[in-house]
Amino acid sequence: MTDPRDILNSVFGFSDFRGVQRQVIARVLEGTRTLAVMPTGAGKSLCYQLPAVMREGTCVVVSPLIALMHDQLRAAEAVGIRAATLTSVDDNRAETRERFAAGDLDLLYVAPERASSGYFRDLLARAKLNLFAIDEAHCVSEWGHDFRPDYRLLRPLLDSFPDVPRLALTATADAHTRADILDQLGIPHDGLIVAGFDRPNIRYAISPKAGTTQQIADLIRETPGPGIVYAPTRAATEKLAEALSRTGRPTRAYHAGLDSAVRRRNQADFVASEDMVICATIAFGMGIDKPDVRFVAHAALPKSIEAYYQETGRAGRDGDPAVAHLFWGAEDFAKARQRIAEVEPERQAGERARLTALGALVETAGCRRAILLRHFGENPPPTCGNCDNCLNPPAAIDATETARKFLSAVFRTGQMFGVGYIEGVLTGQSSERSLMNGHERLSVWGIVDGEEAALLKPVSRALLLRDALRTNAHGGLEFGPGARALLKGEDDLALVLPPKRERRRRRGTAEANPIGDPLFEALRDKRRELAAEAQVPPYIVFADAVLRDMVALKPTSLAQMSNISGVGAKKLDAYGDAFLAVIRDNG
Repeated sequence: MTDPRDILNSVFGFSDFRGVQRQVIARVLEGTRTLAVMPTGAGKSLCYQLPAVMREGTCVVVSPLIALMHDQLRAAEAVGIRAATLTSVDDNRAETRERFAAGDLDLLYVAPERASSGYFRDLLARAKLNLFAIDEAHCVSEWGHDFRPDYRLLRPLLDSFPDVPRLALTATADAHTRADILDQLGIPHDGLIVAGFDRPNIRYAISPKAGTTQQIADLIRETPGPGIVYAPTRAATEKLAEALSRTGRPTRAYHAGLDSAVRRRNQADFVASEDMVICATIAFGMGIDKPDVRFVAHAALPKSIEAYYQETGRAGRDGDPAVAHLFWGAEDFAKARQRIAEVEPERQAGERARLTALGALVETAGCRRAILLRHFGENPPPTCGNCDNCLNPPAAIDATETARKFLSAVFRTGQMFGVGYIEGVLTGQSSERSLMNGHERLSVWGIVDGEEAALLKPVSRALLLRDALRTNAHGGLEFGPGARALLKGEDDLALVLPPKRERRRRRGTAEANPIGDPLFEALRDKRRELAAEAQVPPYIVFADAVLRDMVALKPTSLAQMSNISGVGAKKLDAYGDAFLAVIRDNG
């Protein structure tokens, strides 16, 4: 077969390409160097897997993490692709090298450290290559959020095989990063294909912290399915995992400080699970290829909008509804500014710009998705209908006068006291401390009451976010660069008041699957059984969408089942009769 659509249907079980897949694959088959920027879940791996199957020789895939490679290996083998990994944890490296040299592999996955070594280049010289695929290509750019120096060493390897096409793939790269990737990997600038960054199935939500553990527990209770909670520290992952286990959902922690066997087991349990919550540091981000993650929660501020997009992109890769909820506090911005002050001077301007962009995202009363997409150079509509602000628009009030009162109180008390004390001064809450300091005689004593008093906490948070206030080493408030303009009347402060949230139970994404339908549950049970036998995660057998189609269509023959999207020839042969029996027995 020479028509890509024949391979698409027979091997992968799909009737047509999605988005820019056809365009990217056509360029690869023509031998043209290409950078494809495609959102997570848009089918990037198909763009090199299909040409690898069609063309003689092996596609070498450079991927940054061993766990990610092994996930991709399982998925490739499940549809009948001859694939292998060559990593430090593989026991069959000698066999893999022999298969590669003999031309018995369609795909060979390697890490950048191995790919850039001299001995690997010698190994490549003994085999027939049909493509270099550089996955997570933003790692090559110092402007990207996830720079990996070993990616910078790939260019000499690629140039050693000038006739082998090269395809770079990423979901996360702004215009500056895209240009750098092209230059670093030797891809002409007219070789760029940008599919867009929108993930319409993800519902974005951002909330100020107000008991973060309870907020995340509420999210877990109302959102069935697997989820990831990103925490800022190793200790926080373990503390959250313990606390969130009280929701009744299985939970695990994941961070670099765990024993390697425990870390691998926790990750394997999560990948195989249909309802587990894993609390992880950002090291977990690219290490999984799990399509059925139903929510991603951030317990603290991410490093940048690029990092946020990448991390939230782990949700809903199967196209089903998913939730991304970020919980932030003013202290997150204060810590971020401290980190920026410690980096090399030449990097500080760029880091401040990234933090400002994050501030705009969390502070907006408008559409979250629109801000995200504009950051990546797109021109989206003003509303999306699937973020918290579009679904439940918040109120915005002019809090400039309250902000000036707060700043005045900080100044008149000597720029050395925390938020709680300043609130007490402004609302006239007498204490031994305020009497001793003589602050009850100040002009700002007791000048805030009634409804305005309820604004003090969100105003202080907004002032810290805007860098009008900073915290010193002892937790006291002092003026930041943004204070002067507010006090002189050159700037104002619009305060977004999030709507009161009623606790909901099991809403979120519960509508995605017909939970409770006897046939659907029986199909899930069979999938779980077959996955355990094959020692693969359930989604490798069939995605939820395939099971839903089986429930809707109730095929009675292998021919009818083959028409379901996602059922290729190998999966039909391996699993078709078993699922037909379930449909027959539960009809």
